[in-house]
Amino acid sequence: MVRYSEALIDEIKLNNDIVDIISQYVILKRSGRNFFGLCPFHKEKTSSFSVSPDRQIFHCFGCGVGGDAITFICKIENVNYREAIEILAERAGIALPKLETERETKADILRKKVFEINEIVAEYYHENLYKPTAKPAQDYVKTRRLDNNTLKKFKIGYSNPNNELYNLLKNKGFNEEEILASNLVKKGSYGYFDVYKGRLMFPIQDVKNRFIAFGGRTLIPNEKPKYINSPEGIAYSKGKNLFALNIAKSVNMNNIIMCEGYMDAVSLHQRGIPNAVASLGTALTEGQARLLRKYTEKVTISYDSDAAGQAATMRGLEILKNVGCDVRILQMEGAKDPDEYVIKYGNGRFNLLVENAISLVEFKTKVLKNSLDLNNLSDKIKFLKETAKILKTVDSKIEQELYIDKIADVYKISKEALYAEINKIQNNKVSQKVLEKRPQVAIKKDNTDKKLIEREKAIIALLLQEQQQAYEQMKNEIKPEDFKSEINKKILIKLYEEFEKGNSNINSIINEFANDDETMSRLTEVMAEDYTIKNDEKAIKNAINTYKIEKLDNKKAELLEKQQTPGLSKEEEIKIIEEISKIIIEKKMIK
Repeated sequence: MVRYSEALIDEIKLNNDIVDIISQYVILKRSGRNFFGLCPFHKEKTSSFSVSPDRQIFHCFGCGVGGDAITFICKIENVNYREAIEILAERAGIALPKLETERETKADILRKKVFEINEIVAEYYHENLYKPTAKPAQDYVKTRRLDNNTLKKFKIGYSNPNNELYNLLKNKGFNEEEILASNLVKKGSYGYFDVYKGRLMFPIQDVKNRFIAFGGRTLIPNEKPKYINSPEGIAYSKGKNLFALNIAKSVNMNNIIMCEGYMDAVSLHQRGIPNAVASLGTALTEGQARLLRKYTEKVTISYDSDAAGQAATMRGLEILKNVGCDVRILQMEGAKDPDEYVIKYGNGRFNLLVENAISLVEFKTKVLKNSLDLNNLSDKIKFLKETAKILKTVDSKIEQELYIDKIADVYKISKEALYAEINKIQNNKVSQKVLEKRPQVAIKKDNTDKKLIEREKAIIALLLQEQQQAYEQMKNEIKPEDFKSEINKKILIKLYEEFEKGNSNINSIINEFANDDETMSRLTEVMAEDYTIKNDEKAIKNAINTYKIEKLDNKKAELLEKQQTPGLSKEEEIKIIEEISKIIIEKKMIK
């Protein structure tokens, strides 16, 4: 497969600082020379995700994932290596040459076909909306007061009740596999049938304005399900897209309003609030939260005011907070959802609601208060304890103090009591940590293999640090075949190859393992570890000797284990003893 040149890839990485890139998705805090945050690729409570500005790499010491800026974009955006390069090139304003001879995979071709089908079908549904057969849909959009500009802007449409979509697409040159991959048509016992027949249709576009999926609302009263949404497919990942974000992202705003449903977002857009998006019929996911974080730090949740909406709000709050968003919650009175509110009171009053949206702490406290009777002593004590837990999560001491003042005033609680309860929580956590650190009784096991592999990693780190000087001293002393770990061996071979050519560009090594997650993880782990090695010949020699001694110790341990094997012959025992003796002599000769 034809790839972009290494020089071009290096230029793209040079113009995309990895800390800036990752900061769009992860809250990073400096610790020494590196930055740390919560890993976006696995759930964790302690920051084990490291980003090195010096080496332009990331590594998670929790799950092992690692790489450079390109690798990160691949994983976080779920794109291939070429697409990640294109994303970063566009970000840096670097023009890319066309790769005329690049071959597309079967999956890539099918994905493109599905995008084509979706665009054709979106237009087909929209045209249907204006036909006499679409009266149920026409009546419905009238009740929701949607004008023609809005219908056109969102390509809102209607799926006819008869099964005509398969033949329509077949006549346009698409084959069965492509049509079924779109998830718009299914094959049953009696032939092909439309999935969304008789429904009002909401096409879903990604941030590149590609039609990726659909949502279909029933027009029959009390019919279940009310909405049918596209399943996961070759062109669509539900958890990494948001309805109307393709429109909202182009607006110069410092806030995105998160709605629960399509109609809420559409209604707000029509009434001059273009920064509204919706979460595609599912609870907000971490992927969606990170997508939002790319475009804004501030998110206002505007979910329905019913119990389900409040529960969804509570779930979404923590997710948005964890990716670094400043989360606010809209407090609506006199309407069940944003659509009804803006129709009733207008966009001016709605914007005022947005300005006065409450914080995460205020919302949690309010929900807690509404579940208790503060005139009851036991409930008031419970309120105090649970509020202290909420306040304990506030990182900023200044913010925490301001919240304590406000809560104490509003709910008639002693500030001193709140401080005391917060300190109590802190002391309990410390005590728990002490308990966790108590020595555990465990069966001792031989760690010689582990020690040797760690020594191999130190050798790789030395090569990465001292490069050519280390290579010249090592190449005749340590051979790749000497390494116990196959992953370490693979890295050492590549390092030797590059240094033999006089190439000291570490990017060459990183680029080599771009599609090898396991090796990339080990490489970034070594690069992220703080190996302090003096820059001189003696230090390199000492590192080589230490490795040799560790390797001999490993071999000796294997022989001692073999010596315990039942049924060994006398000759075999003598041979083992002789080999151990040789190892002892070899160790003494190493200076």
